[in-house]
Amino acid sequence: MGLFRLLILIAIIAAGFWLWRRFIRPPKRPESASRKPAPMVRCAQCGVHVPREHALNQDERWYCSRAHLEQGPKSGEH
Repeated sequence: MGLFRLLILIAIIAAGFWLWRRFIRPPKRPESASRKPAPMVRCAQCGVHVPREHALNQDERWYCSRAHLEQGPKSGEH
């Protein structure tokens, strides 16, 4: 009987500790959920969307690479 009471007591203490941690501490949010999506821009040459931080800007137009920047906007666009 003594061992059974000890196991019940340990289980009650563990459940209490788990409940205390769960309700006292705020739940941790995944890091990806707290981040906002990066603003995207469209390449004036090929039309591919890239993150603005990786794109190259010239004359209010965005380009995905140095080669497309040098080629300029796609023909038919000003």
